[in-house]
Amino acid sequence: MAAALLACAFLLVPTTASAADRAPVGWASAGAGTTGGAGGTTWTVHTRAGLKEALANEGEPTAPKVIRVVGDIDGHETADGSLLGEQDYAPGYDLGKYMSCFGEDGAVWSDTRYDYCKQQRTLRQNGSNREKAQIQLTVPSNTTLVGVDGTARLLGVFLTVNTGTNIIVRNLHLEAPVDHFTSWSPGDGTRGSWNARFDAMTVITGKNIWVDHCTFTDGRFPDREAPLGFHGEHVQRHDGLLDIEDGSDFVTVSDSRFTDHDKAILIGSGDGRGDRDRGHLKVTFVRNLFTDIVQRGPRVRFGQVHVVNNVYRGRAADTLYALGAGLESAIFSERNVFVYPRGNPALAVADYGGEHFRDTGSWFNGRPARLDAVASGLGLSGEVGWDPADVYDYRPLRSPSAVEHHVLRHAGTGRQYE
Repeated sequence: MAAALLACAFLLVPTTASAADRAPVGWASAGAGTTGGAGGTTWTVHTRAGLKEALANEGEPTAPKVIRVVGDIDGHETADGSLLGEQDYAPGYDLGKYMSCFGEDGAVWSDTRYDYCKQQRTLRQNGSNREKAQIQLTVPSNTTLVGVDGTARLLGVFLTVNTGTNIIVRNLHLEAPVDHFTSWSPGDGTRGSWNARFDAMTVITGKNIWVDHCTFTDGRFPDREAPLGFHGEHVQRHDGLLDIEDGSDFVTVSDSRFTDHDKAILIGSGDGRGDRDRGHLKVTFVRNLFTDIVQRGPRVRFGQVHVVNNVYRGRAADTLYALGAGLESAIFSERNVFVYPRGNPALAVADYGGEHFRDTGSWFNGRPARLDAVASGLGLSGEVGWDPADVYDYRPLRSPSAVEHHVLRHAGTGRQYE
């Protein structure tokens, strides 16, 4: 009996050894499927300029291509190899002066509070636009962007998909960009909030996207080491790690790591964007590791999102929630492992204007999580209106030890494929 149960537990681990031969599990297998740039031109790049050239693909950006990344590529790197900083983008900009123009409590901006306020406002806006123009690199359709080995890193690159289809991003360490010109919004929340502009990766109106064996992190520049802002709290210089927006569809995120970040993953552009997002945002998260993520693992609006065999680990005191059910979302959670010592299952799910959430067989600190009961207490219905098994073939790992064993061994850049 024990042997039979063990065999059942491990049935679902993919068995193809070669990454190139693998196909996605989940929503990225739907529609036209996701093959990336298979069969196209192969590029090998070592610099930002080389990566930009490869993405352009000699004037045929949407033709199939495989781009192999070697070593570190820094988004702030210029053609001569030097690195740009805050003062290169906006000479004379000063965060302290910018903050002072809101007053001591950060309540209201005034151009006339000090004689430099109007200038600082203009410098911040122009600097932000120049930084965006430098660090943003857009991945076109029919592309595989892959790290050659476990050392390939995109540092401070704002990687975007904008209307692209059939894209694979694999085996890359993505360090989220630092927004040198993050903005303070006094009316955001009860005491105001910083709003950084750049994600490590953003998918906008993309279809058939597969993110596989990647690592997303704040890396060398965690917000806990940022300067102090209003109310004695650190300035937030990062936005998301991975955002999926504006009617994107058929996305799978598999065997990846998300670590050391506040607002990790957002699905959906906003409560008022139903005209774009309703009926879309079909995303699968499978066998990923979330470590020391404060919130949004993911937070979902509108989408049909399958979250299966992921591992969530962190300190209960530093965690707001893992799964956020937003407006018109339909989250199907299945056999996930939550490890938050001295925490309780309420950390696993939060209601942000949602109505539907279903969980099957998840565990919290080694015990059945019973997240449907938690969700019901928040007013969320257990009926989500869809079942992943009706859409695509998959077989989840069925024990917490099997899930943890696989995810801890295989999730992230440079890890073994199975």
